[in-house]
Amino acid sequence: MTYETILTETRDRVGLITLNRPKAMNALNGTLLTELIDALTAFDADENIGAIVVTGSDRAFAAGADIKAMASASAVEMLTGSFVELFDGIRKARKPVIAAVSGYALGGGCELAMSCDMIVASETAKFGQPEITIGVIPGAGGTQRLTRAVGKAIAMEMVLNNRTLSAQEAQQFGLVNRVVPTERYLDEALMLAADVASRAPLAVRLGKESVNKAFETSLAEGLEFERRAFYFLFATDDQKEGMAAFVEKRKPKWKGK
Repeated sequence: MTYETILTETRDRVGLITLNRPKAMNALNGTLLTELIDALTAFDADENIGAIVVTGSDRAFAAGADIKAMASASAVEMLTGSFVELFDGIRKARKPVIAAVSGYALGGGCELAMSCDMIVASETAKFGQPEITIGVIPGAGGTQRLTRAVGKAIAMEMVLNNRTLSAQEAQQFGLVNRVVPTERYLDEALMLAADVASRAPLAVRLGKESVNKAFETSLAEGLEFERRAFYFLFATDDQKEGMAAFVEKRKPKWKGK
């Protein structure tokens, strides 16, 4: 399928989506987000894909939302529109989604990266929520996901006073998984995705859902979900294959069922 604002390709069992609005530093608008979710949904439904990587350019992952497109919007237009709700499509992906971030990840760009399951950052990556400088606050999960990742104090400073985190600070505070040289960040993200895609598909899916429950429910509810998922996996062919392969000291052959 041909897209206007993104590029897509497959690397073995990894789907790669590249934001492609270079003149706007990949600023997010309705078209880009709609195409991103369409591509993400297609990869998520593809049995040959085990993980997905979302990236931008070396200069900018995404420098924020397209302010020109929303500057004159009314509260009702924002409420009834679909722009913010499109971010939910990333959270709904069943397969792991990894953000490969270089350069600016600001505003909606930071929220987009945080909507993914893991983040690999280049040394030049910068994360921020500068919405306060234009009279609003983050509206696509920034105040919630950021606080869960870096803690209340740092999140307050970023949301209320436009503090920007360097890649190294983002790793220190737990926002990103790893920081690598700019020339390697995409390859590193693709290798991480390939490793995840090589695992038992149903276990990966339920593992992702279980970790997310830790942020969305109480401890008791999360433990109950985890336990049910753990028991369920003993009904899969992959559990039998994985444990047999371990005992027999060979590499497992996953079936995804």
